[in-house]
Amino acid sequence: MIKQQRANFILQRLNQLYPETPVPLNHRNNFELLVAVLLSAQCTDERVNQVTPALFAHADNAFDMQHVPLETIYTIVRPCGLAPQKSKAISNLSKILVESYAGEVPEDISALETLPGVGHKTASVVMSQGFGQPAFPVDTHIHRLAQRWGLTKGKNVVQTERDLKKVFPRDQWNKLHLQIIFYGREYCSARGCDGRVCDICRTCYPNRKKPFIAHKP
Repeated sequence: MIKQQRANFILQRLNQLYPETPVPLNHRNNFELLVAVLLSAQCTDERVNQVTPALFAHADNAFDMQHVPLETIYTIVRPCGLAPQKSKAISNLSKILVESYAGEVPEDISALETLPGVGHKTASVVMSQGFGQPAFPVDTHIHRLAQRWGLTKGKNVVQTERDLKKVFPRDQWNKLHLQIIFYGREYCSARGCDGRVCDICRTCYPNRKKPFIAHKP
């Protein structure tokens, strides 16, 4: 298979396996989504979903969150890891949203990326899952699978994102990035598949003899 053939097969297979793609992070508005995605850095979605109800009971919007004591935010989000940085980011971005955006999460990826604790991946998730704008958030898991499947040789998530956008239709990006995450968790995890075990890996590379070692971002 050439790269585009692999991409076409992967898209077809993932649509069969995951026709529905519910957003893994529980949220009721874009502010909650932004905070939840921020908390998910180096943390599981399950852990974030356990933590956010208590946080959002204090404040589910920027106007209220800016007044929640930093110590309170820290205590609640501590199980998510990196609590000092994450709690400060949540407090500070809430103030910025109130001061500069009337308390609303901006529908602009460049504006999102200027907020404390919000990188390109987090901003892309909010654009995709919050606003429905075409985006292709790439984390370390998608980066690993894209390499296993021969869709990129990029050594970082930025290059991987560019390569994936070239081979998949724009109107599939939002759904596809979640499908890849779901597939990676279920069939093609870091330890559960070495590039020769799961259905997609075996179909894309039926003659692969040795374990595939992906470049870490």
